[in-house]
Amino acid sequence: MLNSESNSWVLTETPHIYVALPVMDEPEWLPVILHAIGRQTFRNFTIVTCVNQPDSWWSDPAKAAVCQHNSGSLSMLAAESGFKVEVIDRSSWGAGWTGKMHGVGWARKTLMDHISQKANPTDIILSLDADTRFAEDYFGSLPETLSVHPKATAISTPYYHDLPEDQDAARAILRYEIYMRYYFLNLWRIRSPYAFTALGSAMAVPVWAYRKVGGMTPKLSGEDFYFLQKLKKAGHLINWNRVSVFPAARFSSRVFFGTGPAMIRGAAGDWTSYPIYSFRLFDEIAETYRLFPEMYRQTVATSVIRFLQDTTGREDPLSTLRKNANEASQFVRACHEKFDGLRILQYLKRRHQEEKGTDEDRLREWLKDKGYEIRDMGNKFSFAENSIEELDQVRNFLSQEENRVRKENPLC
Repeated sequence: MLNSESNSWVLTETPHIYVALPVMDEPEWLPVILHAIGRQTFRNFTIVTCVNQPDSWWSDPAKAAVCQHNSGSLSMLAAESGFKVEVIDRSSWGAGWTGKMHGVGWARKTLMDHISQKANPTDIILSLDADTRFAEDYFGSLPETLSVHPKATAISTPYYHDLPEDQDAARAILRYEIYMRYYFLNLWRIRSPYAFTALGSAMAVPVWAYRKVGGMTPKLSGEDFYFLQKLKKAGHLINWNRVSVFPAARFSSRVFFGTGPAMIRGAAGDWTSYPIYSFRLFDEIAETYRLFPEMYRQTVATSVIRFLQDTTGREDPLSTLRKNANEASQFVRACHEKFDGLRILQYLKRRHQEEKGTDEDRLREWLKDKGYEIRDMGNKFSFAENSIEELDQVRNFLSQEENRVRKENPLC
């Protein structure tokens, strides 16, 4: 039923879960996730999968194996009899992507748009990737979580990467996950509205919310981040779910940025896109947050305001927001929407260029400030030289801290 005051939907019956599953070149992982889906105790679901690739790959000898793998995936999905599967074929000859319409972003959008057209408003779109592991009660946990927060526009599910046997891959995913958790915890610490982690394999959205924001904007990569940011601007996100997901950690170049490409570049020694930003840079953002109410009267010069002046080309980047706001609270909200998650990342990247020191120094200083010592590492801590076990210690500390924060503060 529709809640006219909040424009949200209140659960009055068990929703149907539609699993949006993009598939490309997944001969190893597709059987694994189909097995995990078949074990779910919650049975009111439908799998909607998009097997996809650019159509031009059929004429590219270097992509012949991928084309055959996708054909095999179509056959495997057609033979599935344990649960309902709908297949959107964007991989067979003549059916693949053309032009700029390709990539996982287009696959997710195609899936979610298809689901939105036929689902009920209170049904749930669950985004998964083929290489994700989860417990048998994962599907059932999602309606429970949304019933507690029926106005929420999405769930960002807690995650934990399985460590691969390959030592280079294990080191790379630990470095990347430490970056993600450090980033999240600092955004949460300064009470940023954008304290969430975007993983395409770890998010769910009610159909009414998907329609409210006009669906997903297709991107070649990073579509999950832009999607959750849009949903955040439309309401609150849920950062907690009692069941976590376990994405695989693997080298992959199928997308332009994200876990797979980060691991590839990181294993080659390039972490410039995923540095440990000084926690003092987050403090600079917090100071501007604190001054937003005062800026309803007059813009105050801060490093963030100077950044917005440079990027917008406006002497007063908040003047239009001030003119359009009827009260201070409306103005503050507009400021947060202008200086959003993307702007925050851009600001940190720019300010980081002026910083001295190493990622290890900045991480150690922040952990010490949190009361956590990197045990038995002293001043020799190094992402490149410390053992996998020692890096996993740090990852696990951050994971426990993040899960505590998520559980105690489930909405952002």
